[in-house]
Amino acid sequence: MTVIGWLQIILFCVTIVALTKPLGWYMTRVFNGERTFLSPVLRPVEIGLYRISGVDETREQHWMTYTVAMLLFHVGGFLVIYGLMRLQGVLPFNPAGQGAVAEDLSFNTAISFITNTNWQNYGGESTLSYLVQMVGLTHQNFLSAATGIALAVALIRGFSRASARTVGNFWVDVVRTTLYVLLPICVVYALFLVWQGMPQTLGDYVEATTVEGAKQTIAVGPVASQVAIKMLGTNGGGFFNANAAHPFENPTALSNFVQMISIFALGAALTNVFGRMVGNQRQGFAILAVMGVLFLAGVAVTYWAEANGTSTLQALGLSGGNMEGKEVRFGIVASSLFAVVTTAASCGAVNAMHDSFTALGGMIPLINMQLGEIIVGGVGAGLYGMLLFVILAIFVAGLMVGRTPEYVGKKIEAREVKMAMLAILVLPLMYLGWTAVGVVYPAAVASMANAGPHGFTEVLYAYTSATGNNGSAFAGLTGNTFFYNLTLASAMFVGRFFMIVPAMAIAGSLAGKKSIPPSAGTFPTTGGLFVGLVVGVILIIGGLTFFPALALGPIVEHLAMNAGNLF
Repeated sequence: MTVIGWLQIILFCVTIVALTKPLGWYMTRVFNGERTFLSPVLRPVEIGLYRISGVDETREQHWMTYTVAMLLFHVGGFLVIYGLMRLQGVLPFNPAGQGAVAEDLSFNTAISFITNTNWQNYGGESTLSYLVQMVGLTHQNFLSAATGIALAVALIRGFSRASARTVGNFWVDVVRTTLYVLLPICVVYALFLVWQGMPQTLGDYVEATTVEGAKQTIAVGPVASQVAIKMLGTNGGGFFNANAAHPFENPTALSNFVQMISIFALGAALTNVFGRMVGNQRQGFAILAVMGVLFLAGVAVTYWAEANGTSTLQALGLSGGNMEGKEVRFGIVASSLFAVVTTAASCGAVNAMHDSFTALGGMIPLINMQLGEIIVGGVGAGLYGMLLFVILAIFVAGLMVGRTPEYVGKKIEAREVKMAMLAILVLPLMYLGWTAVGVVYPAAVASMANAGPHGFTEVLYAYTSATGNNGSAFAGLTGNTFFYNLTLASAMFVGRFFMIVPAMAIAGSLAGKKSIPPSAGTFPTTGGLFVGLVVGVILIIGGLTFFPALALGPIVEHLAMNAGNLF
């Protein structure tokens, strides 16, 4: 650990905090339907889209109608991606001549991208055509990200409205998010990435002759446009198999830093949107503080573990930390920070192989995902996941003082607490349940490249990543099998939609309640005590659900790798 390393981490945190308020101000105006500096150009386009699709932007929806619209929207997205992959061999923009993708892999990939997971049981450059990458995956990257933000805004409206029956209009929210937020940023972002050295072409793969005289095929394609929304929308699916470790997908230290910023930018800004829409920006900053505490703790542990390495590495004469699986152009600090950022958000992009991290360094990404990726989280998904824990924390505070719990003027009652617990408990049900099957079912065990604690962690990581809609992986597990394609798809589907439906039920319940003014017995929710309480509730609930399984993997592995330091 070095001073320069910590300065990089501090610079990252300062940049995120600096972006939170202006982005939050802009996004609030977008979701409230107010004029922005882009309105003269984009408002006619927005109106045109409503007319073509038959949407009345003034007509809002009940929470159930909003949720059904969202689910039907994703059915359409699934069919588009699945169809494109199965018909790939006869479609244009396929310079490498890729054939049809297998049924089970197409199914897994379609579920993966509509759930904002982007789990990839394939190598993009060796499996998919340009058309599928653009029309299928990049297109869905925009829409799944827009959906997450729309759902978060709907839940915010539940807190901010009083005696209302509606939470907004799903179609309007998705259009405005895509048109005013995601597209403008991605246009500028993609141009920046091209400047940094990222390909953006529809030309054929390049044939090159190496110094030794061998022939080499260099994959290129429309990379920059996909990477921009991949990062900004916390999707994470790489154009290339090596993801953000590939020099064409993450060419420089500057592109790496900007990519990390883009992963957190919108998720952090949504906390400010929450504060503005409920009429008290300090409420949003309190939530951001909770996220910040958990994030910094994770960064500190991962950086320390990777910078110190293990006694096994030191015995081999490999001092200076653990560089296995890391790109030299990034080093330990940028790789460690990226790993925590990508799993604190539901991004899943990787610039280093998490499978090669030290045991404790790999444990933090696991913890981030098993907490529900609420530390900033995916765009939208992180905020509504965090608000579920806030509801539980407020409930606990109400029990301690003997009063009905209240939050931003709304009473938190049995219905909200039950829905919050239902949404949270479905996550460990998926990743612990499928892990239990995966480590005993012969076909699944055959996919494990490592035995013992590390092999167990590979399986646990896969199902945790899928359930948390993250998409990163421990590389030692062969996931492209019939068993894993189907079971991981089920984990992704449940982890996304079985959390969304209870959250939307909470939004509808809260929107229908009257706002009550604060009283002498109201628990303050903008100070350090509230931040500490929410952090404590998150760690207690998270610990009860994931620690027994977690202890069998990374901690046991850490003890084994450092046995020389223990005796």
